[in-house]
Amino acid sequence: MRRGELYLVKKPGSQDPKRQRVFVAVSRQALIDTRFSSVICAPVYSQHDGLSTQVRIGIAEGLKRDSSIHCDELVSLPKAMLTHFVSRLNDEKTEELDRALATALDLREYAWDQPVGPAAFGPEPRA
Repeated sequence: MRRGELYLVKKPGSQDPKRQRVFVAVSRQALIDTRFSSVICAPVYSQHDGLSTQVRIGIAEGLKRDSSIHCDELVSLPKAMLTHFVSRLNDEKTEELDRALATALDLREYAWDQPVGPAAFGPEPRA
């Protein structure tokens, strides 16, 4: 299992209306390589809202239709559920994923190679 790989998960959770959903492994590789039993994943939805925390993916990534990775909805999944490999993100999409995760987790100081501030992350919340 590698970071950035997409897996089709059957019965992803009681709150998910779908019988199956694609997830992307986003945990650091050092954790994935351990005997730790779960990894952090981002779900893939067919809906795209244009948020900076979403990454567009589609047929090039092995999916049936255009979709997006939703980094605002991270979940911990048991590695045992990630058995049906779909594909792996290329380097460009992995960089987009990293930026979307940095935005979703408000890690501004770690958002490399892009402007920091409202241009990159949207307006500051009002006090």
